[in-house]
Amino acid sequence: MATKKKFSATKPNSPMQQRLWLMYPPKLIKKPFIYEVGHKFKVVTNIRQASVTDEIGIVCLELDGPRDEVKAAVQWLVKQGVNVEPVEIGVIAG
Repeated sequence: MATKKKFSATKPNSPMQQRLWLMYPPKLIKKPFIYEVGHKFKVVTNIRQASVTDEIGIVCLELDGPRDEVKAAVQWLVKQGVNVEPVEIGVIAG
């Protein structure tokens, strides 16, 4: 008799790395969101690319940490008014 393997859902504290595009409207450009995320949540922040002008701020940010902390950090950023989108990594960009 074969035994069934149980596949559990991903654990909330399992490690996760997520690369995101953050887009700031002009009124939020001067706020230190990346600094705050690194202090409010158990995540490591890594800025991969950034372009900031008086009109818009665009940042490619990598978040490393426990899955639940990364998700909470993303939710917090969105709640602050930052537009957050996942980065689509192509074959070449890898």
